[in-house]
Amino acid sequence: MPAPVDLRPTWSPWLVRLAAVSAALCAVSLGGLLLDDRVIGGAPAWLKPAKFGASGAMFLLSVAWMTHTLRPTRLLRVAESLIGAIIVAEIVIIMVQAARGRLSHFNIDTPLDAALFSSMGMGIATVWVLTMVVLALHLRTPHADRALAVAFRAGLLLHIVGAGMGWMMTQPRPQQVAAMQRGERPFVSGAHTMGGQDGGPGLPVTMWSRDHGDLRVPHFVGMHALQLLPLLLLGVRAVRGRRNDGLELGVLVASAAAAYLLFAGALWQALHDHPVVAFLGGKT
Repeated sequence: MPAPVDLRPTWSPWLVRLAAVSAALCAVSLGGLLLDDRVIGGAPAWLKPAKFGASGAMFLLSVAWMTHTLRPTRLLRVAESLIGAIIVAEIVIIMVQAARGRLSHFNIDTPLDAALFSSMGMGIATVWVLTMVVLALHLRTPHADRALAVAFRAGLLLHIVGAGMGWMMTQPRPQQVAAMQRGERPFVSGAHTMGGQDGGPGLPVTMWSRDHGDLRVPHFVGMHALQLLPLLLLGVRAVRGRRNDGLELGVLVASAAAAYLLFAGALWQALHDHPVVAFLGGKT
């Protein structure tokens, strides 16, 4: 069996710095929430940039942690560089659209809106592929810490599947296709909501639909397994001390299975037009 890889002495400085930039952009957007009362698509204008800034910071720190356990090859450096730069660029575009009072996602209303949305799509697709590269490098790398390796690999795989929900969201809805067939140009192409329009009643902060299925729910569950599973392992070790034994491995495997089932249930619910919290009073 190959020897376990030596860890790099530090996390990627590039990714850590860009995570800090993402956090700063989140802070700026939170300021926008306080000072700007405009509403875009049924939500406060600066809510989406704030959420993406926070999510981007968490994602970049997670990638820095996970690539810390890989050999520092040129391929890995390229992947880290592109992932960090693209994520920050995405947040900047979302902020620009918020400042303009425009939707950032699905918006094809004007050539500029369509160009910005297309550039975001190409950027995220690139990050998606590069995340698969990171997963492939992890699968090829022997790790002495088996439990942590399971947490990273299972989290990365579910993150990739969850991020793939973004492609489903960008697909034109039937009414948008019908409008195109009539020769009309719809305002947007794609949506978060299944069976209804975006912008209806939503849960606080997340804005997940209270009346219809919402693809953002499985998207969220899948993407944040990347943080959940490794942090769960740290929690177990905080209680038991570092063991790297069979019990830890069993807890991680069971937790990963639960996360995958939760993702599958959330996806089924969204695709069948069931709101995530029907008991709060939406359509069932």
